[in-house]
Amino acid sequence: MAEKQYQVLARKWRPQLFDEVVGQEHVTTTLRNAIEQNRLAHAYLFVGPRGIGKTSIARIFAKALNCAKGPTITPCGKCDACREIAESRSLDVLEIDGASNRGIDEVRELRDTVRYAPAKGKFKIYIIDEVHMLTKEAFNALLKTLEEPPAHVKFFFATTEPQKVLPTILSRCQRFDLRRIPAKLIVAHLQKIAKQEKVTIDEPALAAIARGAEGGLRDAESALDQLISFCGDTITEPDVLSVFGLVAHDKMAALTNALIDGDANTALRILKELDEIGKDLQRLLADLLDHFRNLLVVTLGRDAAAGLDVPESELALLQAQARRIDADAVLRVIDELAGAEGRLRSALSKRVFFEIALIRAIKAREMVGLEGVLKKLNELKAGLGTATPAPPPVTGTSAVEEAWACAVEHLGKVAPLAKTYLTGTRVVGLQGHVVVIGFDPEFADRREFVSTGRTLELLQTKLKEKLRRDVALKFEVIGGRAPAAAPPLAAPVARPAPPAAVNADDYKNDPLIQKALEVFKGQIVEVRK
Repeated sequence: MAEKQYQVLARKWRPQLFDEVVGQEHVTTTLRNAIEQNRLAHAYLFVGPRGIGKTSIARIFAKALNCAKGPTITPCGKCDACREIAESRSLDVLEIDGASNRGIDEVRELRDTVRYAPAKGKFKIYIIDEVHMLTKEAFNALLKTLEEPPAHVKFFFATTEPQKVLPTILSRCQRFDLRRIPAKLIVAHLQKIAKQEKVTIDEPALAAIARGAEGGLRDAESALDQLISFCGDTITEPDVLSVFGLVAHDKMAALTNALIDGDANTALRILKELDEIGKDLQRLLADLLDHFRNLLVVTLGRDAAAGLDVPESELALLQAQARRIDADAVLRVIDELAGAEGRLRSALSKRVFFEIALIRAIKAREMVGLEGVLKKLNELKAGLGTATPAPPPVTGTSAVEEAWACAVEHLGKVAPLAKTYLTGTRVVGLQGHVVVIGFDPEFADRREFVSTGRTLELLQTKLKEKLRRDVALKFEVIGGRAPAAAPPLAAPVARPAPPAAVNADDYKNDPLIQKALEVFKGQIVEVRK
């Protein structure tokens, strides 16, 4: 008698009933209700990442419709129809791989077979996996059949990339989005399998498998199958870490603690150790990103942390770390790590690049946020009150006029053209900390050119320097004499004589010229008197 052929765990433990599907209750409940209420559509689209149950649900749905007792929500699994579908040999349920049957000729052949009645069952069912791989021409050839199929035909589509499916196809299907399976459900499912297979496996090992599966139940089952071949009937966490190149929890804790504490030496030492024992640095960076993402959630509060799908030991670590770092710092670390993730793949020396990324993450974590900057400014402002008093400010009339004359001369050196707009001005008076400058009526139109911008800034800066006090400038148009409240302090400043030689370089720093060049996108070619 021939020895029974071994069946891999992913096939052996493939769900055969809706109740056996893990983590997709929102889909199975809807399909059961549709069967019970006799509200069966002609086309269904199952969407989601690999290994979460898209084609398995399609097969169970097909058995539910074609079972000898059906349509029923609990196919018997014993009749010819159920057995043939489970063994992929049913004439009425055709599974088609969209990647290898993507052309228009294959779809035309399918379209020609649609009109034939089912051989045994109640429905002729087409399960097309990776339907997004069909060509545009193939999709178009399928449209009419999909819109008005015979009553005995059902289409079940599965895809990982729904955005590649034509909108005209999507609009003709009922769409179900399957979710990644939580780690806790994967661990529970693997425990059940291990018990049935008489394999001893500890909780940390199961958690490591679930973490590596990233929500894919089939990946987790395949990983367990591989570990049984490697370890026999006893599996521990170090076995899982060794086989799949994962990083131990204590090493990940030490590395993330080093990043949070700004300890670059420890972070680089741990990275060196992990690289020397052959750990996948790309996977390590992805795990770091995932850890700091979870840490960010924990820093937001207890309610947010309650939704994390992590083991208790990792949650305790995250909560301890959240007390030593704020959300803004975590975001800066995530930005650095996320920016490095894509570039690491093409880096010539992955370890050197990773080391640079870790140092940058530490420096980003040490950066002071906006609140810290404001706090520092407030501290500096408070400290100014205890500083050594400055020399007494100059307030004499002649001193103000002298300071104004110096300011005008200084402006002439920096911006010659701007100085000419101060023709016909004189110091009118000092009102508190405001120096009032008067314009003769015939030059009143020039006031607006010196009342704002860099010209005003240059004048005020020079006045503050000469008077040794904070002052502001105020420009007014005056009549033949100064106002009574502030009599003229001295003769007006002499009108500057035009420069003997005109040089284009003298006008490059003039704020008015700079503004004109910016607006008109020009440059100085020639200066004429």
